[in-house]
Amino acid sequence: MAASESMTAAVLTRYGEPPTVQRRPRPRPAAGQVLVRVDAAPITPLDLLCASGSSYLGAPALPYVPGVQGVGTLADGSGVWFPTRAGMAAGDGGLAGYATVAVADLVPLPDGVDHRLIAALGYSAVAAWSALTLRGGLRAGEDVLILGASGTVGQAGVQIARLVGARRVTAAARSTAAAERLRALGADAVVPLRADDDVPGLADRLRDAAGGPVDLVLDPLFGVPAAAALRVLRPGGRLVNLGGSAGATAPIDSATLRGGSLRVLGYTNNELTGQQRAAAVAAIAGHAHAGRLTVDHQVRPLDEVAAAWQAQADGSAGARIVITP
Repeated sequence: MAASESMTAAVLTRYGEPPTVQRRPRPRPAAGQVLVRVDAAPITPLDLLCASGSSYLGAPALPYVPGVQGVGTLADGSGVWFPTRAGMAAGDGGLAGYATVAVADLVPLPDGVDHRLIAALGYSAVAAWSALTLRGGLRAGEDVLILGASGTVGQAGVQIARLVGARRVTAAARSTAAAERLRALGADAVVPLRADDDVPGLADRLRDAAGGPVDLVLDPLFGVPAAAALRVLRPGGRLVNLGGSAGATAPIDSATLRGGSLRVLGYTNNELTGQQRAAAVAAIAGHAHAGRLTVDHQVRPLDEVAAAWQAQADGSAGARIVITP
């Protein structure tokens, strides 16, 4: 195999274990596809879930190249963001030197935008953007509470709420060290989330920090934080849930829901049409290029993918890891 016909890739050969770096043939585009030179691809929770072999989507066939998204360059030099079905369907993903992508799925990026930053934002920022605007119906002048604000979705959510025109943004995070960073990103107040929080006590702290009731909650946590946040919503308020890292269930009481005529809405990126996803990525990229949107991330080379994968899996990374082939 000639060097010009091969590439370096992260390859998963066993469920629940980090990928290894291997040489593989450069993929050849099928009809309707194009070859993308990958510049950056993040390691995301969805990648880890698929690679565990215990995903609700089913165990993927091994071996395969993970990476459900990436950012790269076409033959004409233009930059693109792209999604893949790696780990969810047959085929390889973005953690490689090259990827084949359906032309219809490509999202053009502004010239000069930082491809590593767009990779770090990626689907997490798409989720924050779409959950707040499409699902949550955020309007200018409303008050917003962002749970799990120190994570990638939460950081993006704080900034997006500001960009859309929220009057006041309150952030809640497990990491007390994140408070200064979240204020710099646009949070008016930051509430620490504690392991021993109960619903009434946390609700009081959230309400005090928010200066009263809020209109919309972005919730990637569920559990006690979601139940507490519901008590902070004003009548007719909305909570959009897009994760369960604080608990698969939440102690929600009927009186709170009925008394405030509240709406609890589920969100998943899977519900987006291709057009909606592209519009979200384009908006995110535009704001990022203008310096209005960022997230904490670290960049590591592909030959360190095994250690990076493990760090993302055990939470020791402290930020989204972006791999550069």
